[in-house]
Amino acid sequence: MKHSFLISLFTLLALSIIQCNDNLKSKTIIEKKIVFQKEGELVLINTQDEIIANFDIEIAETPYEQQTGLMYRNSLSQKNGMLFIFESSEIRSFYMKNTQIPLDLIFINDQFEIVSIYPNAKPYDQSAITSKIAAQYILEINAGQSEQLKLKKGMKIKFNRI
Repeated sequence: MKHSFLISLFTLLALSIIQCNDNLKSKTIIEKKIVFQKEGELVLINTQDEIIANFDIEIAETPYEQQTGLMYRNSLSQKNGMLFIFESSEIRSFYMKNTQIPLDLIFINDQFEIVSIYPNAKPYDQSAITSKIAAQYILEINAGQSEQLKLKKGMKIKFNRI
């Protein structure tokens, strides 16, 4: 009797181990690539009121979207950007933690006017990037584009959601 009990116990234990191994094998981690999702369009306007560039934009409006931004992405099209929209205008601070793409950060006030530009933010750099002037919007585009477009303080943006 004791012998058959032990055999049953070992059989049950073996089946449990096999089932656990099968469950572990079937649980595969699938990495989801983050892809650009167009949520709006933005134009940059020079001081003569001429459109100098058009961008398709993603909009970062919720706390999660604003904390994550362009993190974990390995590329950004030259015609794409991310617009951060905050409820009020104040000094803003960003960093490049987990951001693989070098970026230009364009700080914009509540009148849609560029108040400061931080060019060539380095990937993974956790140093603070501060607006120094109150900003309600921040546009992130590929590094070098603000220089290429000759962006300056006083220029404006217009955007719409789609």
